[in-house]
Amino acid sequence: MITARHTPGAGNGVDRFGRSHAVHVWHGRVPDVPDPDDVALLDAAELRTYQGRSAPFDGHYAGAHAAVRRILADQYLGCPPSAIRFGRHACPRCADATHGRPRVVAPATRLDFSLSRSGAYWLLAVTAGGQVGIDLEVHGGLDLAGMAEVALSAGELAALDTLGSEPEREAFFLRSWTRKEAILKAAGIGIVAELRSLDVSPQRDGQVSVACTDPAVRGVWRVEDLPLGPGLSAAVARRHGDPGPVLLRSSTAALAA
Repeated sequence: MITARHTPGAGNGVDRFGRSHAVHVWHGRVPDVPDPDDVALLDAAELRTYQGRSAPFDGHYAGAHAAVRRILADQYLGCPPSAIRFGRHACPRCADATHGRPRVVAPATRLDFSLSRSGAYWLLAVTAGGQVGIDLEVHGGLDLAGMAEVALSAGELAALDTLGSEPEREAFFLRSWTRKEAILKAAGIGIVAELRSLDVSPQRDGQVSVACTDPAVRGVWRVEDLPLGPGLSAAVARRHGDPGPVLLRSSTAALAA
């Protein structure tokens, strides 16, 4: 069950979660124009990516990544946002450490996190209870016919064909897409997996258990949608054995604290 509330004050790493294996999901929206204070927090690698983006994508990138640094620092790690060093876990498919799941290298922590951005919106999932993945998509502008053939399983395509209106079809497709992306991001392999072989039951509400046969993702994953309001689709995924609640939190209170 997803609960909406915010968290006052600063936390202390994994102690923030107690024994609950909860997932905290922070969400927000950033301006199109880069904020100099956000840019100042980026490390060298982030700065290179930021400098390679045109407007408004440079502002979206800087704002989201600065928000991640501030939330992790103020709410969990107790350090300056600029002091956080990020790295990667090894990819479970090829063992390459340059494109696996992101991780906090310093300060030392067992926290796991996942970031997703779409347009000016962003989501950050944080947990001390194992691997987590999150995905967010803004509705509108999809080549639904082309993408559905590539991304949906046979069963999902059949269910999509029963829907009449374009908004219904788009919402259905994005529910499937965000669920799949969340699982693959939690596993650490991204969308290089064969998406059509992964059926995430987008016709069902609530928590869904998804069995994966891909060698790099093998096992059962639990995925659930996030209620962010009209025009947005999002999902969060964890290993099936990580039963803690998902707590939805507004970034406004955290970044103002």
